[in-house]
Amino acid sequence: MKRVVLAVAVIGILAPSSAHPTNGMRMIGFGASQVAMGGASVALPLDAASVITNPAGIADLGHRIDFGGSWFKPTVKYEASEIAQVPVPGFAVANNGGTLESQRGASPVPALGMVLPINEQLSFGLGAYGVSGMGVDYAGNLFNGATVAGPGAPAVTFTSYSQMRFAPGLSYKFNEQLSFGATVNVGWAQMGYNVASGVGQVPHEGSSAFGVGGTLGVRYSPVEWFTVGAAYESKTKFQDFSFNVPARTALDLTTGQAVPLPAGTDRLTFDQPQSATIGFATNPWAPLMLAVDVQWINWSQTNGKDLPQFSSSVGAMPWNMNWSDQVVLKVGAQYKVLPSLALRAGYNYGKSPLDASRTFENIAFPAVAEHHITAGFGLNLSQKFTFNLAAMYVPEAKLTGGNPSQFIASSTTTMSQVAFDGAVAYQF
Repeated sequence: MKRVVLAVAVIGILAPSSAHPTNGMRMIGFGASQVAMGGASVALPLDAASVITNPAGIADLGHRIDFGGSWFKPTVKYEASEIAQVPVPGFAVANNGGTLESQRGASPVPALGMVLPINEQLSFGLGAYGVSGMGVDYAGNLFNGATVAGPGAPAVTFTSYSQMRFAPGLSYKFNEQLSFGATVNVGWAQMGYNVASGVGQVPHEGSSAFGVGGTLGVRYSPVEWFTVGAAYESKTKFQDFSFNVPARTALDLTTGQAVPLPAGTDRLTFDQPQSATIGFATNPWAPLMLAVDVQWINWSQTNGKDLPQFSSSVGAMPWNMNWSDQVVLKVGAQYKVLPSLALRAGYNYGKSPLDASRTFENIAFPAVAEHHITAGFGLNLSQKFTFNLAAMYVPEAKLTGGNPSQFIASSTTTMSQVAFDGAVAYQF
C-alpha cells in the first residue's frame, strides 16, 4: 500500500503537464488499453481505468495495478486577417494573413489505476488519471498594440489548462450478470493564460483549484457473449481560479488611446461538464471482442454562452467560448492472435463543439480535432505482468471563421495529433 501511495504522489507532481484537446478538451480514453480501443470501455473493462469510465466494470478485474502514461504531441496552427476598419492598422493582427504555429511541445499524461476485491461481491477501485486539458503557445501577433504608444510590447497568445482526477470507488456484483459501481471524482486543475497583454490584458499566472463530482455505472450481461454498459458522470464543480492583477494601462478600442486601470482580482469559474455514455461489447467469435460506446458531453453546461463565468477587475475581457454539446462515437476491436498476445484497433469521432464565430477563443483554445484512429496490443509477459501499448493519430482538422467585433475578418485554425500510451499491469 505504501508503494501505491507513493505512485499517487508522483502522479500528482506530474499532473501540471497539460494535455491537449481530443473530444473537446477531454481525452478519448484513459490508459493504453482504452486508447487502443478508441475509448470504447463502458461495457468492456480491460484494465483498472474502468474506475474512471464505468466503475461497475471493476467487479470482474480481480486484484491488479495498472501504471503508465501517455506522450501527447499536437501540431496547432492558425492564420488570421484583421478587418479593414480596425482603429489602428496592425493592432488586431500584426502579421496580417500570416500563419503561426504553436510552440507548445509534447505533454506527458499520467495514468494509475488499482482494483482491490474486498469479497466475492464488493470491489474497491482507485484511479489517478490526467483526464482533460488544452493549451497553446503562440508568438506575438494578436492585439499587440505595437504601433500604439502606451500599451506595451507585442503580446503572446498563451493558454494552459490541465486536470487530474483522483477517483476512489466501489463496485457491487449482484450476480454473474449484473454489477453496479460508483466513484467520487476529486479533480485538481491548473490554469494560466497570457493573451492580448499588448492592449492592457495582464498575464494571468498559474492558478490551481480543486473540484468534486461523481460517476455512477451499471454493467449487465444477459448472455455470455453480449454485455451492455452505461455510465453517468456528474458535473465536476471546481473552486474559482483566482488571479491577482496589478494596476496597468489598457487600450481603449474605440479611440486608440491608452487609459489607466486599477489593481484588482480576476476570478474564473471553470467547471467540467456532465456526460452520459451507453455502450455494448460482444464476443461473437472466441478470439474476437467488439465494443461500441456513444457518449454525450454537455459542454454547453460549462463552456457555453458567456461561459466560463468570469468576475473581473476593471478592463479584463469577458469569456464567451459558446461551445455546443458533443456526441462521441467510440468503436474498438480486440483480437487474440495468441493466448499471450491481443491486438487492438479503434476509431473515435466527435464533431468539434466550437462556435466558428468565436474567433479569438478558438485560436486560444483550439478544440478542433474530430477523427481519431487508434491501434495497440497487450502482451502477457508472465502470469502476473502484462504490457499494453497504444498509438493514436488524429489527421488534420480545420476550423474557419471570423468575428468583426474582435476586429478579425477571418481566421483558420488547424490541428493534428499523435500520441503513444504505455502501461504495465500487475495482477496479484
